[in-house]
Amino acid sequence: MRIRYRIRINGVVQGVGFRPFVYNLAKSLGLTGFVSNDTNGVFIEVEGNEDTLQDFLERLVKEKPRLSQIYRVVHEKLPSVGYEDFLIKKSLKDEEITLDILPDVATCEFCLEELFNPSDRRYRYPFINCTLCGPRFTIIESLPYDREKTVMKEFTMCPACFEEYTDPTDRRFHAQPIACPICGPQLEFYDLKRNKLAEKEEALYQAIEKIKQKKIVAVKGLGGFHLVCDATDREVVKLLRQRKRRSKKPLAVMFKDLVQLEEYCLVTSQEKELLLSPSQPIVLLEKKSKLLPEEIAPGLKKIGAFLPYTPLHHLILKEIDLPLVVTSANLSDEPIVIDNEEAFNKLSSLADYLLLHNRKILRRADDSVVKVIAGGPVFIRRARGYAPLPVFLPFNVKKRVLAVGPREKNTFALAFQNKIVLSQHIGDIETLEDLKDFEKTLLDFTKLYEFEPEVVVADLHPFYETTKWAERFAKEQGLELIKIQHHFAHILSCMAENGIFDEVLGVAWDGTGYGEDHTVWGGEFLVVKGNKYQRVGHFKHFRLIGGEKAVKEPKRVALSLMFELLGEKTFDLSLPFLKEFTKQELTLLYQAWKKGINSPLTSSCGRLFDGVAALTGLNFVNHYEGESAMQLEDLFLYDLEDAYAIRIEEKEEILIFDWESMIEEIAFGKEPLPVKATKFINTLAKVCEEIATRIGIEKVCLSGGVMMNKPLVERVRERLSKKGFKVYLQRKVPPNDGGLSLGQALYPNL
Repeated sequence: MRIRYRIRINGVVQGVGFRPFVYNLAKSLGLTGFVSNDTNGVFIEVEGNEDTLQDFLERLVKEKPRLSQIYRVVHEKLPSVGYEDFLIKKSLKDEEITLDILPDVATCEFCLEELFNPSDRRYRYPFINCTLCGPRFTIIESLPYDREKTVMKEFTMCPACFEEYTDPTDRRFHAQPIACPICGPQLEFYDLKRNKLAEKEEALYQAIEKIKQKKIVAVKGLGGFHLVCDATDREVVKLLRQRKRRSKKPLAVMFKDLVQLEEYCLVTSQEKELLLSPSQPIVLLEKKSKLLPEEIAPGLKKIGAFLPYTPLHHLILKEIDLPLVVTSANLSDEPIVIDNEEAFNKLSSLADYLLLHNRKILRRADDSVVKVIAGGPVFIRRARGYAPLPVFLPFNVKKRVLAVGPREKNTFALAFQNKIVLSQHIGDIETLEDLKDFEKTLLDFTKLYEFEPEVVVADLHPFYETTKWAERFAKEQGLELIKIQHHFAHILSCMAENGIFDEVLGVAWDGTGYGEDHTVWGGEFLVVKGNKYQRVGHFKHFRLIGGEKAVKEPKRVALSLMFELLGEKTFDLSLPFLKEFTKQELTLLYQAWKKGINSPLTSSCGRLFDGVAALTGLNFVNHYEGESAMQLEDLFLYDLEDAYAIRIEEKEEILIFDWESMIEEIAFGKEPLPVKATKFINTLAKVCEEIATRIGIEKVCLSGGVMMNKPLVERVRERLSKKGFKVYLQRKVPPNDGGLSLGQALYPNL
């Protein structure tokens, strides 16, 4: 007897070839009915005998397309209505959006084969894609995901493309960005005076020639423009740094393929897996040789390496056959450029030429950056290839939350249904331009998801631009506003992604966070249960002489630490960092320290890294955030387990790590610098073990920017695991401030 199954599938099931997969499966089993997209995911009605329908249901999950992610399958039995064939119907529109948008995906192996096949009609076409790869998030105007709701509606399909698009047996069936050289987007090559020098294949050829001639070319990619130049040429790399005003911050390098990459870098199996994944992020790898100039990543052993992830990248890298610097096209700390007109206006001081195309980019999406720690990925920046995939909760939220995130490494988050969706990496919100970009991206997100918040959550810091924006927005919209402490949000973020909602000990170590006591926190131990936390431990306070200036100048942190130890006797020392100050400066800074003038108290672990870097003569001025910590990490000796003696005091039921004896040994000890760096990191792990043991809570969550330090996290995990603790890291969102909005969004729903 024929019956009907009505099936709803939730998850990442649009734009991944799911409907043709369902169509072909149903046809192969002789079933009738239809499949359609709607705003909940995929909707299927299918008729046949019950055994065959059960087989169909099981194979839906087992054989699903590789890019799809199924979160839930619900089906019900209904009487047959006599469907005569199986069809793919036009997308339906429902009231509330529950489906998840797929990120932009790297070029698949099938498209690559066609790209370099002279007999294929898409041979050397820079915009080749199919249901398995290509742009998604950066081209969607609204949901559900159909061509007329993407930027591709501007390109009318030619007969050949239309035939593929409408053929359920074709790999490009309903591939919304489908295109070819006849009907799709095209390249154009310009000089800085807006003269069009070439188009199509000739534009690509001329751009490649200019890169070979040591020029800097701005190339329009998936989620924004890149500045591209020869990574093996010291002079052009130096020129790029000068133009970009980026004196030392590492530059990402793109390699033609894995074989070429392995000539320059050491690659573990986990790193290789990330490099070759559909997301293809930048992965931090250890340099194998000195083939690349020091200017790529000054003073560091690692570089950010990645592989071509668009057809255009593949075409350029294959022709040039050298590693290329491929870095965001923007002045330091400004949003990445995405628009052609914007490129002419903003990139003329950075690039020599521009390689454009006429496919619009709706959303900025920087390249994601990942490093492998303790055998798995840890995000430094989460954007292209990952955003906006959600973090799922084991419950439906009580309130729809808009969490605006922090000031630095900003992401915001939306909590609705049983998930929290984080935006792509937006960056630091410090200028009016930054704030405009933040607001534009946020309003775009709420429109895309048809999201209306009930609650707005912001950081406790009163002067963060995001907090001030949240105050204005909540007041205008008549919404509840909640402000939560920075490090509490860090731990909630770790709990959310690990699905832990009982009592935990949170270890939140970073550079800066506004504390409830109005000091600068950053070396915190918090007991978190539900929506409450208790500060049970922290690092001993020291002063940041000059406030924000001390964040950029580790020598000021070192000076403060010495003042804590020796007071005015510091003036008589011959430590290298003291030569960075005049006698007059030392006197003035001592008075500022003594009287607390623009010298706030901090418990920051991140600043302690800065202080140690300056005390040992390693680094006196940070040219970018985390520079000192990265340099100390590079010096770590994995076969050395020695640590400095530690002292933990208890004051008013709070455990305080007194770092004084450790700092004294680092400042005056005669051990080599790598030994000091290693013992310092080992000591921090020892402190973590000691305080966790005293607190005695089994589950320990690690979060904060310091938890991107590979040897530290691995030592902490090793020590705590041996003592029977369960240690939770962050793998889905960054442990730095880029993951903070996840914790903020969780808070009102606990």
